[in-house]
Amino acid sequence: MKIFTTQSTKLLDRLTIEYEPVSSIDLMERAAEALTSEICNTISPSQRIYIFAGPGNNGGDALATARLLIDRGYKPVVYLFNTMPNHRLSADCEQNRERLRRTGHNDFFEITNQFTPPVVNSGDCVIDGLFGAGLKEPLTGGFASLVRYINESGAFVISIDIPSGLFGEWNPEASEDRIVKARLTLSFQMPKLAFFFAENAKFTGETKILDIRLHPRAIAETETCYYLTTAENIARNIRHSRPKFSNKRDYGHLLLAAGQYAMMGAAVLSAKAALHSGVGLVSVHSPRCANLILQTTVPEAIFSPDKGENHIEEIPVHPRYSAIAIGPGMGCNETSVSALMHLVKEIRQPLVLDADALNCIAREQSLLRYLPSHTILTPHIHELERMFGPMTDDASRLKCITHVATKYDIIVVLKGANTAIALPDGTIHFNSTGNPGMATAGSGDVLTGIIGSLLAQGYPPEDAAIIGVYLHGVAGDIAARESGEEYITASDIINHLGLAFKQIKSYQV
Repeated sequence: MKIFTTQSTKLLDRLTIEYEPVSSIDLMERAAEALTSEICNTISPSQRIYIFAGPGNNGGDALATARLLIDRGYKPVVYLFNTMPNHRLSADCEQNRERLRRTGHNDFFEITNQFTPPVVNSGDCVIDGLFGAGLKEPLTGGFASLVRYINESGAFVISIDIPSGLFGEWNPEASEDRIVKARLTLSFQMPKLAFFFAENAKFTGETKILDIRLHPRAIAETETCYYLTTAENIARNIRHSRPKFSNKRDYGHLLLAAGQYAMMGAAVLSAKAALHSGVGLVSVHSPRCANLILQTTVPEAIFSPDKGENHIEEIPVHPRYSAIAIGPGMGCNETSVSALMHLVKEIRQPLVLDADALNCIAREQSLLRYLPSHTILTPHIHELERMFGPMTDDASRLKCITHVATKYDIIVVLKGANTAIALPDGTIHFNSTGNPGMATAGSGDVLTGIIGSLLAQGYPPEDAAIIGVYLHGVAGDIAARESGEEYITASDIINHLGLAFKQIKSYQV
């Protein structure tokens, strides 16, 4: 699914109006019908509802929704703020004002000067239709005061399209007292980029995307750098069957360099995840102290002993390996950094780096220059900041991984809610699976094994990263459904990979 910027969304509306064709007021009515349906599923007619509408098309959506709610037996108190100096209402907002007036609804007030706020209580509902994603400046004056009043009321707040005061993309100077804090945000057709940043969750609350049937040709023709991975995307790209007369070597040989004394759990989890993701062979290169642990916990894996007793001192480069994964539990002492530097200068196979391999890069930044094209890095936010310096928010981190991916011709998988995958072509792919229960020790090691397995099986690095992250999330979601988020461990994610594959393959494209 494409994710569009604010400017692109305006273009989509115009193209839908042209291609369908449909008038802009009728497209607004379509949006209002979707809003009304969702609001009726959320709010009882007996609940007191206050609707605050601004002078633009977001306000027009709110006024049209108010009229449709009245038709369904609701009794909202509606305020239209027509107070902007030297600005008139948008044409569609003005038309919906007249439609609402013609209903004879008594609790409709157009504010052109002074505003005395109603008494809004914690049991009430506020529908925020003041300003949409097209807002260009932070709210000031009376609108900022109204936002503070809404936020302090304790009411259940529903924002139309986006909380008023929040920009659709970047919010570098976001001020909590100038942005509506919604409990529910009802957005149109596809999520806003701002919805993927943790710092904005306190404003958006739960988000739901309403289909208003923007024209498919308009969506196809409008370019974007941002995508949300869906089941349909993955089902199209995952391999659905295996030839009858195949053998283990047809499915690749992964070399996993992982583990050190007292940190072998990471290597075990990563190896198990790789084996449960379809790779034919896994060799685990670990220090000699790992022999008994690996032979007993992962008997399907081949143990490749390092010359070091307690930590990795060298990583073998051999053409028999289809792909290489490095990092889980490895440590980042000087010999490990040296071993990684030697490998990246010699390697020709697809490569995924995680955990301590990334910490080695943080210690020796010149490693980045030697990474093979389309190497996959899988940092969490702290590993990212160790490599590239402190960042204050998710928006800054997204810009960072985009820059790094394009500069070094690599793939960066920034792990977290809606894991963001930055590709060398400048595109970002957000993941749509997973849950907070997966924020648990070893979850990242499992992801490394999955991605390494897919690389070894011959998936292109872009597909291996995107499919691997999605598959990891599906397995976690199945585990959460069965046992609850609090129960999940990394091993539970591994144990549900088979069902995750089956679920994806059963999706009808």
